[in-house]
Amino acid sequence: MSEYNALVAAAPGVLDAIPGAVYLCDSEGWLVRYNAEAAALWGREPRLDQARERYCGSHRLHQVDGAPLPHEDCPMAEAVRSGRTTRNAEVVIERPDGTTLTALVNIRPLRDRDGTIQGAINVFQDISAQKAMEEALRRRTEDLEDFFENSAIGLHIVEGDGVIRRANRAELELLGYAAEEYVGRAISEFHVDAPVIDDILQRLSRGDRLDRYPARLRARDGSIRHVLITSNSRFEDGKFVGTRCFTTDVSDLQAAKEARRDSEERLAATYEAAIVGLAEVDERGRYVRVNDALCAILGRPREQVLGTDLIEITHPDDRHIEAEQYARQVRGELASYRVEKRAIRPDGSIVHLHVSSSSVRDEHGRFRYGVRVIQDVTERRRMADAIQANERRLRELLDALPAAIYTTDAEGRITFYNRAAVHLSGREPVLGSDRWCVTWKLYWPDGTPMPHDACPMATTLREGRPVLGAEAIAERPNGSRVPFAPYPMPLHDAEGRLVGAINMLVDISDRKEAEARQKVLIDELNHRVKNSLATVQSLAAQTARHAKDLPDFSTRFEARIISLARAHDLLTKRSWMSAPLEGLVQDIVAPYAGSGDRVRIAGATLDLDARSALSLTMVLNELVTNAAKYGSLSVAAGTLSVRWEVGSDDMLAVEWLEQGGPAVSAPTHRGFGTRLIQRCVERDLGGSLDLRFEATGVRCRMAMPVEALTAHG
Repeated sequence: MSEYNALVAAAPGVLDAIPGAVYLCDSEGWLVRYNAEAAALWGREPRLDQARERYCGSHRLHQVDGAPLPHEDCPMAEAVRSGRTTRNAEVVIERPDGTTLTALVNIRPLRDRDGTIQGAINVFQDISAQKAMEEALRRRTEDLEDFFENSAIGLHIVEGDGVIRRANRAELELLGYAAEEYVGRAISEFHVDAPVIDDILQRLSRGDRLDRYPARLRARDGSIRHVLITSNSRFEDGKFVGTRCFTTDVSDLQAAKEARRDSEERLAATYEAAIVGLAEVDERGRYVRVNDALCAILGRPREQVLGTDLIEITHPDDRHIEAEQYARQVRGELASYRVEKRAIRPDGSIVHLHVSSSSVRDEHGRFRYGVRVIQDVTERRRMADAIQANERRLRELLDALPAAIYTTDAEGRITFYNRAAVHLSGREPVLGSDRWCVTWKLYWPDGTPMPHDACPMATTLREGRPVLGAEAIAERPNGSRVPFAPYPMPLHDAEGRLVGAINMLVDISDRKEAEARQKVLIDELNHRVKNSLATVQSLAAQTARHAKDLPDFSTRFEARIISLARAHDLLTKRSWMSAPLEGLVQDIVAPYAGSGDRVRIAGATLDLDARSALSLTMVLNELVTNAAKYGSLSVAAGTLSVRWEVGSDDMLAVEWLEQGGPAVSAPTHRGFGTRLIQRCVERDLGGSLDLRFEATGVRCRMAMPVEALTAHG
């Protein structure tokens, strides 16, 4: 079944189980399925009957710049027309009530085995909040850029090697340099006092913070400016990469104060505008400064947060690691650390947090406060738990399937197998070591060895395509073999890269056995039809030769044909493979027994092959017909006993004994019936015959080798 057919035939709850909005179109773009989340994002439920819609269920579509996007020009229309896949495209959906949302769409055409487009599937999600966040971030970035460039105080950034990477307008105006004269040169070139700049760079390189550090700078016109430098260091992976410096001209102290106040206000605005939680914590772990985002994450007003410490709001099971890490940071054993923990809100709910904690120290290295960046990862954690649960349920489902299923990575190494795979292969595969197939040994259908790297699964991984219609034979470690049909399918990631494959091995032993039985039956049928026609021809000829007239021929011939038919019925019930001797005797003799206990049948259990059953049927039919006409079964007081046993010499001894019937005298000549009995026993069955016409009743003893009776032929 193709992907499209599988999706169309899936239960209604399947699409609703997908975490996202999903809808499906056929090859002409008609909407055929969608889930509840899609209807919720569209703000409507499109009809799927004769009045169904094409390409999309939205009221209207727009491009991100606001231009109208006709449904027939949307990405879904392109997918079903040209087979084009759409990845992470953005469109604007307008609902019937006029509200809009920005959706991220991912569309893939669905093809059958021949590559013909059967339809396409669209998985889309509402990213309006993300777009709003991006816009807010852009505005904040502009604000920060504006803050840097248009700050009233001099500001420059110095790389770890002491070269000025950037300077704002105030810095350049303060010293009178153009940007190209200042940026890109060593900061030490502009300092009058070499020991001062050496000390500054040394302190910053070890992470010290400079606060209003006095220095003297040389202006472009040769004048000396007295400034106060405030700077801190930036480290990446513990390596000093640069400094951020504020330069204050103390010749105009009031101007410097105003510039500093403006700077602090802008920094405070930036602090509060951050979309992640920001906090400053003293050495005891108590919050001394928090932003609005952190208060929202913790579900507490600012006053309440400032009245707690980082341990108090932490879940009891996570307090030990947080307390230990922060204590080490305060002692200077850790410059920073990251941790994921749970926090408890006042309403008792749990929020999962990712915390990045760093230290701010004074010029003597003493701990001043900790800076914490806190992100709410509750939703991410929930999604990860949901993914793990889904993977666990999928594994349980695959393990419960009766078909052998296993998966590999792109290199062919086994990554998963279910219990049915163990049963089929007769072994426990070694994960990450066994390659291509879970089986011990492989063979082609003709019995020649098949290398594992030439099996259908290896072909699928090499060529990135499914291999269908193949057959192979698996040999278990105990030597038994199982014919099976493999169905390997490649697995790709979201970018279309081959990441592995999944294979289902179907045991086709029953089918192979059925095919073998069918061939045997067909061969047997051909053989038996020819034999039956020859038997009927012989019966007709011999009966006609010894019949008195046409009615006598008809009666004798019909009885013999009916007897032959009964044997055929019994063999047919056993698929012409064998017939039980007891059932054969019962079917032939019982119709002549009448009521009461006139006939006694007893003997060992023995299955006759088809040839022997037909021959013995002709013998018994002649005997019972004679008994019914002239012997013990022709009178009410007569009895018949049929007994048989298998002797130690593997000979089947059968005794036919009639008693209580009319007086018997030996016939003056041998009729066709007698000759038929003799031929069947002695020639066809390779036995001996002792037929006596005693005065008390007919007695017939037959001895035949069991091997000749049970050997098929």
